[in-house]
Amino acid sequence: MAQETRNAYGEKLAELIVKDEKIVVLDADLTKSTKTADAKKACPERHFNAGIAEANMMGMAAGLAASGKTVFASSFAVFAAGRAFEIIRNSICYPKLNVKICATHAGLSVGEDGASHQSIEDVGIMRTLPNMKVFVPCDQYETKALIEYVSKLNGPCYVRLGRGKVEDVYTADTKFDFSKVDILRKGKDIVLFAMGLMVQEALKAAEELDATVVNVSSLKPVDEEGIVELLKSHKKAYALEEHNIYGGLYSAIAEIKAKTDIGTPIYPIGVNDTFGESGKAKDVLHKYGLTAENVVKVVKG
Repeated sequence: MAQETRNAYGEKLAELIVKDEKIVVLDADLTKSTKTADAKKACPERHFNAGIAEANMMGMAAGLAASGKTVFASSFAVFAAGRAFEIIRNSICYPKLNVKICATHAGLSVGEDGASHQSIEDVGIMRTLPNMKVFVPCDQYETKALIEYVSKLNGPCYVRLGRGKVEDVYTADTKFDFSKVDILRKGKDIVLFAMGLMVQEALKAAEELDATVVNVSSLKPVDEEGIVELLKSHKKAYALEEHNIYGGLYSAIAEIKAKTDIGTPIYPIGVNDTFGESGKAKDVLHKYGLTAENVVKVVKG
């Protein structure tokens, strides 16, 4: 069943806040959109609305974490990673505080909100920060498992979530290992590394390409050993992401490859260093080539 990853986040957070009294949730006047309203309903005394003041919210998160709380702070990705960057850097990452930044409405799939709200650089921004871990789940089940996983980690985490519904890749019974890349389909000469909603597009494209499909949901730390082995065993590799081709998944894999003598070329399929524009999510993704159809076209040349 198709589901928004932000909805899955809200559902899991509402469950966790009841179980763990150390969890505190912060939001920047977007509780209905980010779905932290679920946690507010479950435990209103540990949900705080900072208003339209994202940097201040991150400062609050730092203070609460320094007091021993596990803090989940949410806003749209463009505000969480962009507007609040300096506070995240100096007040959360530098002292390595236990704050989980769960940012929704990431990527071009925000659609009608347009370029100002389509965060295509957030993964790159967060990857540059020392002590920050970065994750991008692809469906509702991986999201729920990931939120529980980061709730048990000590230190800063960034989780990238989407606005629109995405098809299920996994099931409620799936056991996840976020320290490893996940090979979803084995093919022959081509490997498609993907993150987020591009995992679903990679799986569709792979049927025609007979390609290996790999879900890379942990961007930092990234499974270097697993990626090296996949590069060694394929003739061509592609990185599929709803993100600028600079700083995200393609960059992460290229950085790994640069440290080896592997000859397998790696090519990007993502947002080609440009801003998005307003339109229905499906149409915007199609225009910028983030579809299975375009993946097939690019790979076949």
